[in-house]
Amino acid sequence: MTAVAQHPDPFARAGLAIIRGTGLRIGELLDLELDCVVDYGTTGSWLRVPLGKLSTERAVPLDEVTLAAIDALARHRGPQRSLPHPRLHRDADFMFTEGGRRIHGERLRRALRQAAKTAGLTGTGQRPLTVVPHQLRHTYATTLANAGMSLPALMALLGHQTPEMTLRYATLASPTLRSAYDTAMGRMRRQFTLTPAGRPVVPDKVTWLRAEMLKTRVAHGYCSRDPAAEACPYANICENCDNYVPSAEFAPALQAQLADVEALQNDAAERGWESETARHARVAANLTAHLRNIDPQPTP
Repeated sequence: MTAVAQHPDPFARAGLAIIRGTGLRIGELLDLELDCVVDYGTTGSWLRVPLGKLSTERAVPLDEVTLAAIDALARHRGPQRSLPHPRLHRDADFMFTEGGRRIHGERLRRALRQAAKTAGLTGTGQRPLTVVPHQLRHTYATTLANAGMSLPALMALLGHQTPEMTLRYATLASPTLRSAYDTAMGRMRRQFTLTPAGRPVVPDKVTWLRAEMLKTRVAHGYCSRDPAAEACPYANICENCDNYVPSAEFAPALQAQLADVEALQNDAAERGWESETARHARVAANLTAHLRNIDPQPTP
């Protein structure tokens, strides 16, 4: 980006800086109009992104560096005649216009390749590294993800419609993964009791039942899931399956599981977790039906 800032082409210089500072696609960049910057007072200046690839409308906050690049480009551009908008069927004052014609994306791609060469970036065989404008969008997303921005917020900034699209860009660096790992391990240590070396670590049932977790009781163990992760799609999947047929030998385990599930149902109801309460109620009903099938007339 230092080499980009020194490039002689003011349109390429500003355009690449804007992509790096906003995560725009190159098509969205070239469709920007003169009134694309909106001042929202205390929340600062925002870039109104035109409808593009996915027909999603959004606004992106601007930092001082990116805003300065937009202002510099507007001054250099000077007066230009309006041109027909290819999709909206109206005249538009496109920002990236020179000599009465719109700037082509290849001009920015060529400038970025030249900047990579100037910066001495090399790839296989010491050949100049090929860098494309979309990689600046990737860098924008990755930087924000590593700084702790939530996935929904990042989706909104990038104009994505599904989390999978965002995750493709937000490749987390090792410090972020380490932080997430340490946080998870800290939660786990708080939920599990210490046992002598050589023996398995087992959860303290009372602590587990009282924990601020989305808890699942299965026949062979326990699960503690952070509320931020939301409900597990695989919770009690076997007990809810039509093909699950327990036999009499499993009755004690199912009865213990039923008692825990009913306790979890009451716990979720007290915490106001409606979906969790309903989930535990469904599991309890299924377990009751399984026990009834094992022993139609259980001993009181």
